[in-house]
Amino acid sequence: MRSRPVWLVVAGLTLLAAGPVRGAYLGVASYHNCGTEEAAIYCCDPCHTVMRTRRRVVWEKQEITCLKTVYETVYEDKVIDCVRYEPEVRYRECTYTVCKPVVETHYKTCTYRVCKPVWETRQKTICYTVCKPVYETKTREICYTVCKPVYETRTKQICYTVCKPVYETKTREICYTVCKPVYETRTKEICYTVCRPVYETRTKEICYTVCKPVYETRSKDICYTVWTPVKETHYRQVCRVVCKPVHYQKTVEVCGGRWETEVVECPGPVVKKRVRTPGCWVWDPCCCRLVYLPGKCEVVEVQCPPRRVVKKVWVPEIQQKTIDCVRYEREVVTCQVPYTVCRWVPEKRVKTCTYTVCRWVPEKRVKTCTYTVCRMVPEKRVKTCTYTVCRMVPEKRVKTCTYTVCRWVPEKRVKTCTYTVCRMVPEKRVKTCTYTVCRWVREKQTKVCTYRVCRWVTECHTRQVPYTVCRWEKQTCVKQVPYTVCKPVHYQKTIRVARCVPKQVPCTVTRCVPRIVCEQVPVHVHCCPWTLFGRRLFGCGC
Repeated sequence: MRSRPVWLVVAGLTLLAAGPVRGAYLGVASYHNCGTEEAAIYCCDPCHTVMRTRRRVVWEKQEITCLKTVYETVYEDKVIDCVRYEPEVRYRECTYTVCKPVVETHYKTCTYRVCKPVWETRQKTICYTVCKPVYETKTREICYTVCKPVYETRTKQICYTVCKPVYETKTREICYTVCKPVYETRTKEICYTVCRPVYETRTKEICYTVCKPVYETRSKDICYTVWTPVKETHYRQVCRVVCKPVHYQKTVEVCGGRWETEVVECPGPVVKKRVRTPGCWVWDPCCCRLVYLPGKCEVVEVQCPPRRVVKKVWVPEIQQKTIDCVRYEREVVTCQVPYTVCRWVPEKRVKTCTYTVCRWVPEKRVKTCTYTVCRMVPEKRVKTCTYTVCRMVPEKRVKTCTYTVCRWVPEKRVKTCTYTVCRMVPEKRVKTCTYTVCRWVREKQTKVCTYRVCRWVTECHTRQVPYTVCRWEKQTCVKQVPYTVCKPVHYQKTIRVARCVPKQVPCTVTRCVPRIVCEQVPVHVHCCPWTLFGRRLFGCGC
């Protein structure tokens, strides 16, 4: 509109004072009624209205449905291998030797002479030796080893990855949804089994046999003949039994053992770990902006580091010990005894003679021995483990000019977990055992014997005299000795493992779509007459 007066002015300067006909050659004559009175009337209207087409942008709200990724926690059952130790009682055969007394009766032929004496009463002192049992109580210390549990607290660091939201601010009126992380603390109970030693005191009765001397007084009638004495001195051999101690040694097998530490390296479990691949930015023609598409979630198997298990193994050993023993052997000793023989006028008489007989009577005795048995009792314990679960809560926001784009940046974190390790430490202990030892002590005794001396008419007689011989026979016995062994029992248990599963959820988003609208707008145009050098150039300037 502003360029039209310029070229009209240029055309006017060129024509100067040209008339209507000359103006017609230049195209000025194309204007209707220009240069007449009617044209002057037409152009004198101050303004008029013209309809003009105008384009403008109209923003329309449009709702679209898109898919949003939501992570849902799914628990899966996983079977793991566990080991517990159960005590098992086993028996082993122990061989020992017992000396059993065997009493035998023997007969010997004794020759004696009988004569008729003239008695003369005399007394003499006889010394003899008696074996007297003396019981002595002794003690000895027995060393044994027990396993004592020692609990040790250890810590380890666990690396895990969390997604940290990073917000980017842009200016535009949009409707958007952000995911707000909500952290929730949960606890779960873990059951585990430990072996606790239980000590039990037991007693057992041991039967043994001792020989107890029993003295018995007997009497018998002796018929004799008294004669006029003719004194003669003779010697005779007298046999008597003496208990002679014999010292010897014997080897006894003693069951023992020791604890050895065995280190076993167990491979670590294979853990499935969810890893998200890097995403990319894609142009969204619907939203007219770049949209970040996260990568796929993949399950990767990760091998955990191996762990070392220390356990105690009982190694049985059989040791041979040499002990000193004493046995008593009966020995017959012969000695010469002088006696006087007289010859007498025969006279028959009867007298009662008293004598003492010693016999050994076996007597059974019982003693109580106390010993301690250790057995491992499994005990179940429960510990509470605290862990944090992060869930994303969608939140819709509306901003007029500013909107925030949320992108997740993986961030590695480290947490420290504390656990307890139980190891068995061998501890040496000493107990005192009391036992009784019997030893035979010789004791000299004296007795006064009254006898008569006379002269006899010698007469030989023979008779069978019984005597008892005690001998010891060795007898081998076998007994079952119990002992406890911790036996590993493998079993499986099921635990619940949580994993995140992506899920597509439809959601409705409202966006603004631009649309161009054409419309007729009335425009008011003003007409202004132009004169040059006092003359009218045109009739109208629209």
